[in-house]
Amino acid sequence: MQGNTQGIVMATRIEADPFIVGLRLDQVESAPFAVYGNGNVILIISGIGKTNAAVATAYLILKYAPVKVYNLGAAGATGDGARLGEIFHITHVLESDRPKIIGRKRRYIKPGVLEGFNDAALSTQDRPIVSADERDALAPHAALVDMEGAAVVQTCRMFNIKCYLFKIVSDTADHESDTDIVRNIMQVRQSLFDFFIETVAPR
Repeated sequence: MQGNTQGIVMATRIEADPFIVGLRLDQVESAPFAVYGNGNVILIISGIGKTNAAVATAYLILKYAPVKVYNLGAAGATGDGARLGEIFHITHVLESDRPKIIGRKRRYIKPGVLEGFNDAALSTQDRPIVSADERDALAPHAALVDMEGAAVVQTCRMFNIKCYLFKIVSDTADHESDTDIVRNIMQVRQSLFDFFIETVAPR
């Protein structure tokens, strides 16, 4: 698949369902990753975590040669500045569990940035951050937290592929249980698809 193919990396099928249905994507692979496409868009479900996201993104790039990659999906809010269902364009990604070797300074990675969106910094790490105390500790450095974004950006950078991140808030300090988070994702996921189709995809 060559030409103007656009890639989408999403962590879970729950998040991806509105995109699969709305874009009329057919399943083209089931292993090593579930992959869906329609000739113009190829969507890969990576699984949760940085390693899964990095491998899935590399697989997507090497096999389908997208001209750009979007990492879309749910993220937790670290402070009071983001509400459930709000959508943010990520301008900086902090890997809070992988500081720089020399000096132990924070490691930030910059994805592609488009003008005109509500933006935020994102923290990515492999350990889920759900408690109010953990969120408060990250809040001065990033408004949102996820488990894949930094890996997608870094992989795209290695292959010189444009990469853009958009995240929808699926949980806040009021939502500490997995049940709450899954229920919230089900509630807000259609909004992320509608936002993408109406405001991001036309660019």
